[in-house]
Amino acid sequence: MKEVEKELIEMKNTSELMLDLAYSSLLYHNREIAEEVFNLEQKVNDLQESVIMKILENNEDSETDKSLILLKVADSIERFADAALDIADVVLRDIDLHPVIKKSLEDSDEFMVRREIKKGSFLDGKTLEESEMATKIGMKVIAIRRGENWAYGPDKKIKLKAGDVIFARGPKESDVPLKGWVENE
Repeated sequence: MKEVEKELIEMKNTSELMLDLAYSSLLYHNREIAEEVFNLEQKVNDLQESVIMKILENNEDSETDKSLILLKVADSIERFADAALDIADVVLRDIDLHPVIKKSLEDSDEFMVRREIKKGSFLDGKTLEESEMATKIGMKVIAIRRGENWAYGPDKKIKLKAGDVIFARGPKESDVPLKGWVENE
C-alpha cells in the first residue's frame, strides 16, 4: 500500500499544479500553459488507473473499507484534474470570456510564463538560489518540468539544466529579462 500512497500523493500534487496552470493559462490567455494542463491530465489518468489496479490486486477482505476510501480519494483527485482541464479548455478552444471576467483578468499585476532553458544560458547549471531570479527580476519559479518529471514548488537548491521547462510567475515586465536568462544571449 506504500506504492498506492506514493501515487496518490503524486496525483494530488499534479492536480494542484494543473489547477494553478489552468487558472494562469486563463488569466494570461497562454495557450502553451493550457497545453501543459492537457498533457498533465493524462498523467493523472494513468496514475489513477495504476492506483485502482494496485488496490484491486492487494485487496484483502479485512481492508475493504480502507480500499474503498483510497478508491474514492483517487476518484476525487481525478475529478479535480478534470476541472482544471475544463478551465484550460477555454483557452485551447479560444472561447471568448464574459466582459466582466476579461476586465478582472486584465487588471492582474502578475504574469505567468513557460520558458525552456537553453544550453549555455545564464540559468543553465545554476540553482534557483544562485540565480537570484526572485530578487533580481521578480520572477518566482512555481514548477519545473524535466522530461516527463515535474518538480512542484521547487526547492531553491534544485539545479536547472538545459532542456528544463520552467513555469514562473511575476510582473509582466520581468518576462523580457527572464527570456534573456533562458536563452543563449
